[in-house]
Amino acid sequence: MDILQAIILGVVEGFTEFLPISSTGHLIVVSDWLGLPQDDANTAFEIIIQLAAILAVIAAYRDKFTPGHVDLWMKLALAFVPIGAVGFLFSHQIKALFSVSVVATMFIVGGLAFLALEAWYRKRPHPGLGDVEKVSWKQSLWIGIAQVAALIPGTSRAGSTIVGALLVGLDRKASAEFSFLLALPVMLATTAYELLKNYREFSGANWMNLGVGFVVAFVVAYFTMLGFIRFLKNFTFVAFGVYRILFGVILLIAYA
Repeated sequence: MDILQAIILGVVEGFTEFLPISSTGHLIVVSDWLGLPQDDANTAFEIIIQLAAILAVIAAYRDKFTPGHVDLWMKLALAFVPIGAVGFLFSHQIKALFSVSVVATMFIVGGLAFLALEAWYRKRPHPGLGDVEKVSWKQSLWIGIAQVAALIPGTSRAGSTIVGALLVGLDRKASAEFSFLLALPVMLATTAYELLKNYREFSGANWMNLGVGFVVAFVVAYFTMLGFIRFLKNFTFVAFGVYRILFGVILLIAYA
Protein backbone atom coordinates (compact mmCIF):
# COMPACT_ATOMS: atom_id res chain seq x y z
CA MET A 1 0.00 0.00 0.00
CA ASP A 2 1.31 3.44 -0.94
CA ILE A 3 0.44 6.90 0.41
CA LEU A 4 -2.19 7.59 -2.26
CA GLN A 5 -3.97 4.30 -1.51
CA ALA A 6 -3.86 5.11 2.21
CA ILE A 7 -5.46 8.50 1.54
CA ILE A 8 -8.18 6.98 -0.66
CA LEU A 9 -9.09 4.34 1.93
CA GLY A 10 -9.02 6.95 4.70
CA VAL A 11 -11.47 9.08 2.74
CA VAL A 12 -13.70 6.07 2.05
CA GLU A 13 -13.78 5.02 5.71
CA GLY A 14 -14.34 8.53 7.01
CA PHE A 15 -17.08 9.35 4.51
CA THR A 16 -19.00 6.07 4.61
CA GLU A 17 -18.78 5.00 8.28
CA PHE A 18 -21.62 7.22 9.47
CA LEU A 19 -23.71 7.37 6.30
CA PRO A 20 -26.27 4.62 5.56
CA ILE A 21 -24.24 3.22 2.67
CA SER A 22 -21.98 0.61 4.35
CA SER A 23 -18.36 1.45 5.08
CA THR A 24 -17.37 -2.23 5.09
CA GLY A 25 -18.94 -2.76 1.69
CA HIS A 26 -17.16 0.26 0.21
CA LEU A 27 -13.80 -0.71 1.73
CA ILE A 28 -14.08 -4.22 0.29
CA VAL A 29 -14.92 -2.90 -3.17
CA VAL A 30 -12.44 -0.01 -3.22
CA SER A 31 -9.63 -2.24 -1.91
CA ASP A 32 -10.39 -4.66 -4.73
CA TRP A 33 -10.35 -1.84 -7.30
CA LEU A 34 -6.99 -0.66 -5.92
CA GLY A 35 -5.61 -4.19 -6.18
CA LEU A 36 -5.11 -4.52 -2.43
CA PRO A 37 -5.52 -8.04 -1.03
CA GLN A 38 -7.60 -8.67 2.08
CA ASP A 39 -4.51 -9.76 4.02
CA ASP A 40 -3.47 -9.18 7.61
CA ALA A 41 -1.47 -6.03 6.82
CA ASN A 42 -4.42 -4.30 5.19
CA THR A 43 -6.69 -5.54 7.99
CA ALA A 44 -4.38 -3.76 10.43
CA PHE A 45 -4.66 -0.58 8.36
CA GLU A 46 -8.46 -0.78 8.39
CA ILE A 47 -8.37 -1.18 12.19
CA ILE A 48 -6.41 2.06 12.51
CA ILE A 49 -8.68 4.12 10.26
CA GLN A 50 -11.73 2.73 12.05
CA LEU A 51 -10.19 3.88 15.34
CA ALA A 52 -9.92 7.34 13.79
CA ALA A 53 -13.66 7.29 13.07
CA ILE A 54 -14.32 6.39 16.72
CA LEU A 55 -12.32 9.39 17.89
CA ALA A 56 -14.25 11.59 15.45
CA VAL A 57 -17.49 10.65 17.25
CA ILE A 58 -15.94 11.67 20.57
CA ALA A 59 -14.75 14.97 19.10
CA ALA A 60 -18.09 15.77 17.45
CA TYR A 61 -20.20 14.86 20.50
CA ARG A 62 -17.83 15.72 23.32
CA ASP A 63 -20.65 17.45 25.19
CA LYS A 64 -22.30 14.04 25.69
CA PHE A 65 -19.35 12.71 27.69
CA THR A 66 -20.34 14.14 31.05
CA PRO A 67 -21.93 12.63 34.19
CA GLY A 68 -25.22 14.25 33.23
CA HIS A 69 -25.54 11.89 30.24
CA VAL A 70 -25.11 8.57 32.07
CA ASP A 71 -28.71 7.61 31.33
CA LEU A 72 -28.15 8.06 27.59
CA TRP A 73 -25.02 5.91 27.62
CA MET A 74 -26.76 3.18 29.59
CA LYS A 75 -29.43 3.07 26.88
CA LEU A 76 -26.72 2.96 24.22
CA ALA A 77 -25.10 0.08 26.11
CA LEU A 78 -28.42 -1.76 26.03
CA ALA A 79 -28.69 -1.14 22.29
CA PHE A 80 -25.21 -2.63 21.85
CA VAL A 81 -26.08 -5.95 23.53
CA PRO A 82 -27.91 -7.63 20.59
CA ILE A 83 -25.19 -7.08 18.00
CA GLY A 84 -22.47 -7.85 20.53
CA ALA A 85 -24.05 -11.18 21.44
CA VAL A 86 -24.91 -12.26 17.88
CA GLY A 87 -21.57 -11.10 16.51
CA PHE A 88 -19.66 -13.06 19.18
CA LEU A 89 -21.69 -16.25 18.79
CA PHE A 90 -21.72 -16.33 14.98
CA SER A 91 -18.44 -14.62 14.05
CA HIS A 92 -17.26 -17.45 11.76
CA GLN A 93 -20.57 -17.64 9.89
CA ILE A 94 -20.57 -13.85 9.45
CA LYS A 95 -17.05 -13.83 8.00
CA ALA A 96 -18.14 -16.44 5.44
CA LEU A 97 -20.62 -13.90 4.06
CA PHE A 98 -17.94 -11.42 2.99
CA SER A 99 -18.09 -11.28 -0.81
CA VAL A 100 -18.86 -8.71 -3.47
CA SER A 101 -22.07 -10.50 -4.48
CA VAL A 102 -23.44 -10.40 -0.92
CA VAL A 103 -22.41 -6.75 -0.56
CA ALA A 104 -24.09 -5.82 -3.86
CA THR A 105 -27.31 -7.64 -2.99
CA MET A 106 -27.55 -6.01 0.43
CA PHE A 107 -26.88 -2.61 -1.09
CA ILE A 108 -29.96 -3.05 -3.26
CA VAL A 109 -32.09 -4.47 -0.45
CA GLY A 110 -31.10 -1.60 1.84
CA GLY A 111 -31.82 0.96 -0.87
CA LEU A 112 -35.31 -0.42 -1.42
CA ALA A 113 -35.86 -0.39 2.35
CA PHE A 114 -34.98 3.31 2.54
CA LEU A 115 -37.31 4.21 -0.32
CA ALA A 116 -40.16 2.27 1.30
CA LEU A 117 -39.38 3.80 4.69
CA GLU A 118 -39.43 7.35 3.34
CA ALA A 119 -42.81 6.71 1.66
CA TRP A 120 -44.14 5.56 5.04
CA TYR A 121 -42.43 8.37 6.98
CA ARG A 122 -44.04 11.12 4.89
CA LYS A 123 -47.50 9.77 5.80
CA ARG A 124 -46.72 9.71 9.52
CA PRO A 125 -48.92 12.23 11.38
CA HIS A 126 -46.04 13.58 13.49
CA PRO A 127 -42.34 14.22 12.70
CA GLY A 128 -41.05 12.00 15.50
CA LEU A 129 -38.88 12.39 18.60
CA GLY A 130 -36.15 14.92 17.93
CA ASP A 131 -33.95 14.57 21.03
CA VAL A 132 -31.69 11.54 21.59
CA GLU A 133 -31.70 12.30 25.32
CA LYS A 134 -35.39 11.38 25.44
CA VAL A 135 -35.11 7.99 23.71
CA SER A 136 -36.76 5.34 25.88
CA TRP A 137 -35.29 2.02 27.01
CA LYS A 138 -37.74 0.17 24.78
CA GLN A 139 -36.80 2.26 21.74
CA SER A 140 -33.11 1.74 22.48
CA LEU A 141 -33.55 -2.03 22.60
CA TRP A 142 -35.47 -2.14 19.31
CA ILE A 143 -32.82 0.01 17.62
CA GLY A 144 -30.20 -2.40 18.91
CA ILE A 145 -32.12 -5.36 17.51
CA ALA A 146 -32.37 -3.62 14.13
CA GLN A 147 -28.59 -3.06 14.22
CA VAL A 148 -28.00 -6.83 14.14
CA ALA A 149 -28.80 -6.72 10.40
CA ALA A 150 -25.55 -4.79 9.95
CA LEU A 151 -23.61 -8.02 10.50
CA ILE A 152 -24.47 -8.90 6.90
CA PRO A 153 -21.84 -7.16 4.73
CA GLY A 154 -23.28 -4.34 2.65
CA THR A 155 -26.24 -3.74 4.95
CA SER A 156 -24.63 -0.78 6.77
CA ARG A 157 -24.52 -0.37 10.53
CA ALA A 158 -25.60 3.25 10.20
CA GLY A 159 -28.37 2.27 7.80
CA SER A 160 -29.82 -0.47 9.97
CA THR A 161 -29.80 1.66 13.12
CA ILE A 162 -31.33 4.65 11.35
CA VAL A 163 -34.09 2.46 9.91
CA GLY A 164 -34.73 0.99 13.35
CA ALA A 165 -34.78 4.44 14.97
CA LEU A 166 -37.22 5.84 12.42
CA LEU A 167 -39.53 2.85 12.84
CA VAL A 168 -39.70 3.28 16.63
CA GLY A 169 -40.56 6.97 16.45
CA LEU A 170 -37.41 9.11 16.17
CA ASP A 171 -37.15 11.83 13.55
CA ARG A 172 -34.41 11.83 10.90
CA LYS A 173 -31.94 13.99 12.85
CA ALA A 174 -32.30 12.09 16.14
CA SER A 175 -32.07 8.78 14.26
CA ALA A 176 -28.75 9.82 12.72
CA GLU A 177 -27.37 11.13 16.03
CA PHE A 178 -28.35 7.99 17.92
CA SER A 179 -26.64 5.99 15.19
CA PHE A 180 -23.45 8.07 15.55
CA LEU A 181 -23.34 7.56 19.31
CA LEU A 182 -24.21 3.87 19.09
CA ALA A 183 -21.25 3.45 16.76
CA LEU A 184 -18.93 4.13 19.68
CA PRO A 185 -19.48 0.95 21.75
CA VAL A 186 -19.85 -1.17 18.60
CA MET A 187 -16.68 0.10 16.97
CA LEU A 188 -14.71 0.10 20.22
CA ALA A 189 -15.55 -3.56 20.78
CA THR A 190 -14.78 -4.49 17.16
CA THR A 191 -11.54 -2.51 17.05
CA ALA A 192 -10.33 -3.88 20.40
CA TYR A 193 -11.02 -7.44 19.24
CA GLU A 194 -9.23 -6.91 15.93
CA LEU A 195 -6.27 -5.23 17.65
CA LEU A 196 -5.82 -8.19 19.97
CA LYS A 197 -6.10 -10.63 17.10
CA ASN A 198 -3.82 -8.78 14.68
CA TYR A 199 -1.40 -6.91 16.95
CA ARG A 200 1.60 -8.76 15.43
CA GLU A 201 0.90 -7.11 12.08
CA PHE A 202 1.79 -3.70 13.52
CA SER A 203 5.40 -4.69 14.20
CA GLY A 204 6.26 -4.45 10.51
CA ALA A 205 3.68 -1.86 9.56
CA ASN A 206 4.34 1.21 7.44
CA TRP A 207 3.71 3.85 10.08
CA MET A 208 3.65 6.66 7.56
CA ASN A 209 0.72 5.07 5.72
CA LEU A 210 -1.04 4.30 9.00
CA GLY A 211 -0.61 7.87 10.21
CA VAL A 212 -1.83 9.41 6.95
CA GLY A 213 -4.83 7.09 6.79
CA PHE A 214 -5.68 7.81 10.43
CA VAL A 215 -5.62 11.61 10.03
CA VAL A 216 -7.58 11.54 6.77
CA ALA A 217 -10.24 9.19 8.20
CA PHE A 218 -10.62 11.31 11.35
CA VAL A 219 -11.03 14.62 9.51
CA VAL A 220 -13.38 13.23 6.87
CA ALA A 221 -15.50 11.37 9.45
CA TYR A 222 -15.80 14.46 11.67
CA PHE A 223 -17.01 16.74 8.90
CA THR A 224 -19.19 14.04 7.36
CA MET A 225 -21.16 13.72 10.61
CA LEU A 226 -21.66 17.48 10.84
CA GLY A 227 -22.62 17.72 7.17
CA PHE A 228 -25.01 14.77 7.40
CA ILE A 229 -26.99 16.42 10.22
CA ARG A 230 -27.26 19.65 8.22
CA PHE A 231 -28.34 17.65 5.15
CA LEU A 232 -31.16 15.99 7.07
CA LYS A 233 -32.62 19.34 8.10
CA ASN A 234 -33.67 19.91 4.49
CA PHE A 235 -33.58 16.54 2.74
CA THR A 236 -34.64 12.92 3.17
CA PHE A 237 -32.94 9.52 2.88
CA VAL A 238 -34.27 8.99 -0.65
CA ALA A 239 -30.94 9.97 -2.24
CA PHE A 240 -29.16 7.31 -0.18
CA GLY A 241 -31.74 4.72 -1.18
CA VAL A 242 -31.26 5.50 -4.87
CA TYR A 243 -27.47 5.51 -4.52
CA ARG A 244 -27.49 2.12 -2.80
CA ILE A 245 -29.61 0.55 -5.53
CA LEU A 246 -27.49 1.98 -8.36
CA PHE A 247 -24.21 1.04 -6.69
CA GLY A 248 -25.46 -2.48 -5.98
CA VAL A 249 -26.56 -2.98 -9.59
CA ILE A 250 -23.21 -1.71 -10.88
CA LEU A 251 -21.39 -4.17 -8.61
CA LEU A 252 -23.51 -7.10 -9.77
CA ILE A 253 -22.79 -6.22 -13.41
CA ALA A 254 -19.09 -5.53 -12.87
CA TYR A 255 -18.47 -8.75 -10.95
CA ALA A 256 -20.88 -11.00 -12.85
